[in-house]
Amino acid sequence: MDNQALGPYRQAMCGIAGLLNSRHPVTPEQLRRMTARIVPRGPDSAGEWLSEDARIGFGHRRLAIIDLTEAGHQPMSSACGRYEITYNGEIYNFMELRAELEATGNGQNLGQNLAQNLAQNWRGHSDTEVLLAAIVAWGVERALERTSGMFALALWDNHQRELTLARDRFGEKPLYYGWTKAGLAFASTLGPIQATQGFDNPVERQALASLMARAYVPAPLSIYQRIYKLPPGTLLTLPANADTMPLQSAPEVGATGAIRLTRYFDYADQVLAGAADPISDSHEALEALEEALTGAVGRQLVADVPVGTFLSGGIDSSLITAIAQRCVAQPIRSFTIGFAEAGFDEAVFAKKVAKAIGTEHTELYVTAQDALNVIPQLPAMYDEPFADSSQIPTHLVSKLARSQVTVSLSGDAGDELFGGYNRHVQFPRLWRMMDKVPGPLRRAGLGMAGALPPGLRNGLSDLTRRRRSVQFGHNAQRGLKLMARSRDFDMLFDSFLDDWALHGAPLAGDLHREQRLSLDPRLAGLPLELRMMHADAITYLPDDILAKVDRAGMAVSLESRIPFLDPQVTALAARIAPSLKFAGGGGKDILKQLLYRYVPRELIDRPKAGFAIPVGLWLRGPLRDWAEELLSPAALAAEGLFDVAVIRARWQSHLESREDATQPLWSVLMYQAWRAAQS
Repeated sequence: MDNQALGPYRQAMCGIAGLLNSRHPVTPEQLRRMTARIVPRGPDSAGEWLSEDARIGFGHRRLAIIDLTEAGHQPMSSACGRYEITYNGEIYNFMELRAELEATGNGQNLGQNLAQNLAQNWRGHSDTEVLLAAIVAWGVERALERTSGMFALALWDNHQRELTLARDRFGEKPLYYGWTKAGLAFASTLGPIQATQGFDNPVERQALASLMARAYVPAPLSIYQRIYKLPPGTLLTLPANADTMPLQSAPEVGATGAIRLTRYFDYADQVLAGAADPISDSHEALEALEEALTGAVGRQLVADVPVGTFLSGGIDSSLITAIAQRCVAQPIRSFTIGFAEAGFDEAVFAKKVAKAIGTEHTELYVTAQDALNVIPQLPAMYDEPFADSSQIPTHLVSKLARSQVTVSLSGDAGDELFGGYNRHVQFPRLWRMMDKVPGPLRRAGLGMAGALPPGLRNGLSDLTRRRRSVQFGHNAQRGLKLMARSRDFDMLFDSFLDDWALHGAPLAGDLHREQRLSLDPRLAGLPLELRMMHADAITYLPDDILAKVDRAGMAVSLESRIPFLDPQVTALAARIAPSLKFAGGGGKDILKQLLYRYVPRELIDRPKAGFAIPVGLWLRGPLRDWAEELLSPAALAAEGLFDVAVIRARWQSHLESREDATQPLWSVLMYQAWRAAQS
C-alpha cells in the first residue's frame, strides 16, 4: 500500500498522564498541570477525560504526524462505551488489524456484539480507534500481542473498574507510575508525576546506586521511592482503589493480588525459538534480512510530514538510511553530528556514506560551548538523572533534524540484536581461554596484563587494527583487571558495566548496588555471546539507548522510529546463527554483508566508534569550572549520600590525566545537576 493510501489512517506521537484517587475527585486543573510538563511531546493539541465519579482522569498531549482530525482526538472512548484510552505511539500494522476486525466482526458476535459491522461504523481513521476495537474484540493481552509498533497506554475499564497500563515490546515509549500524595499517578515521564499536588517522594537510594554503576536508572526503579518504570512487554492491572495500596517495591510478573503485572512479550522466548530453528546459510539469511528490514523501513517511512534519518556513518544507521533511500523516489534527508577533536569525529565517514547512498545530507560540528549550552537543559529533558554523555550529541542531532523533518529513522538496536558491542566478541573469547587456566595463575597473569598503561595498549592495538577506538586501551585494561577477579562469567559481565567496580564505592555508608545484572538462566544452554546480547536488549537498550533517543527527540518535538525493533526483524535476528553474526572475528558481520550491497566496503570496514563525545577532554577544559562546583566537597556532602573522599580522589585523578574517569564522574555530575534543578 502506498503512502497516499495510508496517509489519512495514521496517528500521532504524544505524551500521556493520568491520576487515580478513590477518595477525592480528580479535577481538570490537576490533569492540565500534569500535561503542562510534557508539552514538547505533544505541542499541537491537548485533551482531558474524567470518569463520571471523577475518581480517575486522563490527560493527553499530541504531536501531529499524520492528518489529525477530531475523530482521532484523545483521550478516546471505545464505540461500546466500556473503555477509555490515552495512548502514545504508533501501531504500524493497524490497517491489517482493522481489515481483520472488519472481516471477522461484520455479521458476527464479537465482544457481546459491540464490534459488529465495523466496516460501516468506524468513526475515523486513527490507529487508536483500531486498537480500542481490537481490545473489545480480543481482550487487552491478545490485542497487544498482535500489534507491531511502539506505544505506552492507559486503559480504563468502566465495567470491571480497572486501570491497565501497558508498554511496547522493547520499551521504545516510556511509562512511569506510582503513588504520591495526590493518588496513583502515571505519565510518559516523571515530570507530570512531580507536578502532582504535594509531591515529595524521597530519592530511591538503590536507584542512585544503580545510576552510579550503569549511568542510568534501570527498570522497574525510578529515582524516586514508590515511583516505578513499567517494564517493556508488560501490562499492569490496578483496581479502582489502587491509590490506597502503595507498593514499597515494584510488582513482579505472576504475583497474585489486587495489583497484577503480566508479561505479554518475552524476548527470551524469541531468542530460544530462534536458537531452536536457526538460519545458518548466509545467502538465505541475507535475503530474509533484506526483505524484513525493507518492510520495516517502508512501514516506518509513512507520514504526512517530512521524514529523515540519523546517519552516523556506522553500520546500523548507514544500513537503515540506504534501505530508506531505496524506498523513496526523492533523496531522503540525513543528519549527522561531528566533533573537532581528533579521534571523535565520525562525520567525515557519514558524509562519504551519504554521498554513496545519494541522500540530502546535513552535518553540524559541535563545540564545547554547544555542549555547555545543552547541559542546563538535561535535568528537564530527562526528568530523572541520566548519564550517558552521548545524550548531548543525540539532542543536538535531533534538534538539527527537527529543523527540517518531524520524523527521523534511527539505527538503534542493531548492536543488541546482531552482536555489535566489542564485549560481545572479546569477553566470551577471552573467558573461554582463561577459564581453562587455574584460578590463581589466571588472576596473576591477567593482573599483570591489566597493569599495562592504556596508552601502551593502544599502541599495541595499532599493530593489528587499522583504526582503533579512542577507548580501546582503557576498556581493555579494565576488562583484564575484572577478568582476573571474576569468579564466573556473570560476575565479569556485571562488573565490566560498573564504572566503580575497580574503585571505592562512591556512595556513603552501607549504601551499595544490590540489583545486579545476571544472564538469564533460561538461556544457559546458548553461547555466551547470545546470552550477553539478550541481557543488553532487555536492560541497556530500553533504559539507556531508547530512553536517550526518546527524550532527546521529544524535547524538540521530533519522533524517532527504530526499524530494527520491528517484530519481524527481531524474530529473524534471533534465528540468524551466531556464526553469521560473528563471522570474520567481529560482530554484526551479517549486517555488514547486507550493507555492502548498498555502500562500498571501504567506507564501512573500520572499528566501531559509537556516538562518543569528548566530554573527558572538556571536563579538563571548558567544563571544568561547572564540574568543580558540583563536585566540591560541600556540594557532594549536602545530602549525605556520597563518599566525598572517593569521588574527589577520582576527580583529581582525571584532571591530572592519570586515568580517564569521564563516565563515573559524569554519573555523579548528572545526579548533582538534576538535584540542583529540583530545588
